[in-house]
Amino acid sequence: MPTRAELRRMRRIDRWMEIILSRVVRRVVNGEVSQPDWLPRRWLTLVSGDVDREAGVGAVWFVWRPGSAKAETHTALFERCGEKWQYTGGGSASGGDLLAERLAVGQPGQVGMIELGGGAGGLSHACRLQHRDPDFIGTVPWVGSNELQVAAEVHHLLLGDRRIEVPRHGRLIVVWKSPSTGRGGIRPLIVAVGRDGSELSRLGPPDSIDSYTWAELSGRTE
Repeated sequence: MPTRAELRRMRRIDRWMEIILSRVVRRVVNGEVSQPDWLPRRWLTLVSGDVDREAGVGAVWFVWRPGSAKAETHTALFERCGEKWQYTGGGSASGGDLLAERLAVGQPGQVGMIELGGGAGGLSHACRLQHRDPDFIGTVPWVGSNELQVAAEVHHLLLGDRRIEVPRHGRLIVVWKSPSTGRGGIRPLIVAVGRDGSELSRLGPPDSIDSYTWAELSGRTE
């Protein structure tokens, strides 16, 4: 049973989802991922946003009251349902300190080239609206997102066949769509690419640690 404080927090989240999220989603869909001028950063910071137009899915990452004792991290998934983009779910957690600049690999707080954070996901809402037959539920695809922190050496990421630019602070959310396994989805391969176009590291679909970190760990044990 949720406490009164938890219920207040849930109601607050619902309110800002109704008021703020739709405006932010429109910006992200249009390629504007920077902090909106009308949204005070000290109150709610837009960390990152990602859209896969071909798949019709997107995600945004916010931090509520960043740097304060009441800081909270929120992620939201949205899908294209017909001609409109609709909020379909997400997740939240306490805390949410943000770094001003990216850290070089190997520094405290940045072990690998790609650090895997939290994630959210669920069966495609748009697909379920389109196919209401109960027998179809087993073929409904999965829509997922992951929070990442990448090292200063990384110029951009490849998520499957999509190129994703890395923001100055190095934290970003990526969204993807895949067949459902019955327990979730299959995250695409993530490749970290350097400024010279070389591959620096990769994170496979089932992996939680990138290949750079594994190589460093293996070298230390030899």
